[in-house]
Amino acid sequence: MKKVNAEKANYSNWVSTKFISVPGVVTLFFLILAFVFPVLSIPALIFFSIAAYFAYARYRFSPSGGDIQTKIQDTLLTNLDWNGLGRVLDIGCGNAPLTIKLAHTYPEAQITGIDYWGEMWEYSKSVCERNAMIEGVASRTSFQKASASDLPFAHESFDAAVSNLVFHEIRDIKDKQKVIREALRVIKKGGRFAFQDLFLWKAVYGDINELVATIKRWGIASVEFIPTNNLPFIPKALKLPFMVGTIGILRGEK
Repeated sequence: MKKVNAEKANYSNWVSTKFISVPGVVTLFFLILAFVFPVLSIPALIFFSIAAYFAYARYRFSPSGGDIQTKIQDTLLTNLDWNGLGRVLDIGCGNAPLTIKLAHTYPEAQITGIDYWGEMWEYSKSVCERNAMIEGVASRTSFQKASASDLPFAHESFDAAVSNLVFHEIRDIKDKQKVIREALRVIKKGGRFAFQDLFLWKAVYGDINELVATIKRWGIASVEFIPTNNLPFIPKALKLPFMVGTIGILRGEK
């Protein structure tokens, strides 16, 4: 499906400019004070390093820096084993890049994107709708504000569901297994799912094999874990736990 005009969609970057500007300002503050108290050059160096790291990450996620952000999204989509008929839910859609990819990949599907669109991120519902219009899929996409911990849909409302690097960010619930279970709740029996998150980060999810076993005990027909943190396009500098060093995909059939 062709775009309706030459305007480019705005999908933003996973690394908000705040992650660069805030430590950058703190760096400047300590540098000024270091003229009087030289020891403060140490925290200045620390905050400068933080700003520099996030600037590097933002660059590598961008189209000009290797487009790793898009490649990770594409990896998730290739792991969704679905026939494309019916309704699919994108949990934590951001500015809707995955929602729109779903619409292009499955031309007969209806896609719903939900997000909380908090101030921490450079995303919004209006940008989602604008991007869908630019990409020519507005008639088959819809967006609404909601938390992944309490989806505003009845049981078994969707034929498929996806989520990309969202579950660990949910602030209103500590137990992230409950977020996974809530996502599975709205999928129909026989429906398909593919969720990518920091599933190898033990501090958040525990042992991955135990997590898979727990999901199976919920009555899910099939579930498997696919590690994606070792993909060749991901540079070593981004393989820290809080970046993409612990990502993987839970996929299967309810």
